Amino acid sequence: MQQKKIFKILIAGSFGSGKTSLVRTLSEIEPLTTEKQISNSQERLFPGKKTTTVALDMGKLKIADDLEIHLFATPGQERFSFMLDILSKGILGALVLVDATNLASIDEAKNIAKKIRELYEIPIVYGITKTDEENAKSFEEIQIHLGNEDDAKIIKLDPRDFESSKRALLELLKLILEQ
Repeated sequence: MQQKKIFKILIAGSFGSGKTSLVRTLSEIEPLTTEKQISNSQERLFPGKKTTTVALDMGKLKIADDLEIHLFATPGQERFSFMLDILSKGILGALVLVDATNLASIDEAKNIAKKIRELYEIPIVYGITKTDEENAKSFEEIQIHLGNEDDAKIIKLDPRDFESSKRALLELLKLILEQ
């Protein structure tokens, strides 16, 4: 009997960048989510967002009989930033989401990637979300702001769309396998 391989992937990013949506879109099982009603007045500024992740989101995707991907998404709020340390143990790669409508999200993504790099030598892919919204910064602007000091791949991503989400995950898996 062949041993099952499990790839643990971290999904991180700022509040409202699409982490929970990505896990829901990709997971073949009903994802474990820890969403609660938004209580912070700053977070209420995000139209249509009524809940926030307070611990983690977890989903699973079976690639083959002997290969599974486990997705672990962190909360996006600063007060829960300690969860990044907990959830990052054993990760093989990270998908860091950036909200194209929020300049602070870009800086937060850079800080998250820096922290991950300090802990692990793993591939990171930046997924730029909300690029279709009216007030979104251009992809090129975001690329310039993110820079390329850590050679992370930067791609557009709609976490609500399966094909877009799958493409982002495959980009990350390709980088992991090339290591």
